[in-house]
Amino acid sequence: MAEKTYLQAINDGLRQELAHDPRVFLIGEDIGAYGGAFKVTQGLQEEFGPWRVIDAPLSETAIVGGATGAAIMGMRPVAEMQFSDFVSCAWDHLVTVAAKQHWRAGTPVPITLRLPSGGGFSGGPFHSQNPESSFAHIPGLKCVCLATPADAKGLLISAIQDPNPVLFFEHKHLYRRIKGEVPDERYTVPIGKARIHREGTDLTIVTWGAMVYTAEEAADQVDGVSVEILDLRSVLPWDREAVLASVQKTSKAIVLHEDTHTGGFGAEISATIAEDAFEHLDAPVKRIAAPDTPVPFSPMLEVAFIPQTADVARAIRELADY
Repeated sequence: MAEKTYLQAINDGLRQELAHDPRVFLIGEDIGAYGGAFKVTQGLQEEFGPWRVIDAPLSETAIVGGATGAAIMGMRPVAEMQFSDFVSCAWDHLVTVAAKQHWRAGTPVPITLRLPSGGGFSGGPFHSQNPESSFAHIPGLKCVCLATPADAKGLLISAIQDPNPVLFFEHKHLYRRIKGEVPDERYTVPIGKARIHREGTDLTIVTWGAMVYTAEEAADQVDGVSVEILDLRSVLPWDREAVLASVQKTSKAIVLHEDTHTGGFGAEISATIAEDAFEHLDAPVKRIAAPDTPVPFSPMLEVAFIPQTADVARAIRELADY
């Protein structure tokens, strides 16, 4: 075990998979000589060469289209979008072709698409989105939204070895801010299994990505309420059983995410709790999400946009008093 940042854990996972499986290659804009927009792939081209770590043209369509073809032919490409926002350029290749290829022809399409997502840096509406709910609606895709360094490495290795296209959402605000113990050896974490980040008995917060830490900070601020925090880790597939088990134990639920409110994946979770755990609820399910606007450029407005610790703490108190 060694303490690594979230970023270092991803780099470690990429390095081990490149060494482990000759079918694996990386492709993306500036990921080679420059080391990637956030330096996640730094040093890998020097170690494995320009045909395993490929600097692509500035074309997300070409990157995902090329990765789809390579995956169909038996390779295991790991494609990087500099920002998750740019994946919309490759929507057709990803959603119309890659997601449906197995259904149509029985062909595995083992693409891992790395997507730096989320706000916190005043990047504005073109570099700060959390688009996981758009893809969680698409059969044939998997969507992973990791929160910890250990999960960053283990889920990445699982994603690369998965026969399906996996969208791997990496929250930019966590890259250098979060550290944790990460095993040195190669290991996997199963996709679709939630993790109890914090045990509790009075209410459940279901969340993922950077909001795991917002929930933790909020729970620390509220005395006398035992809060269980469930890190979903994947939104497609998502761990219904873990969510329902936690809600049945605590009888109250908050669903927290950084994506916008309307149509966010929290709506699916809330509906499932209402349908399948209604008899166990002692209060309505609360959703905490960003307002239905583009992400602001202004630092002050961005703070108002992204759910904050105070917002979650207030919801905990309201639900506890219900």
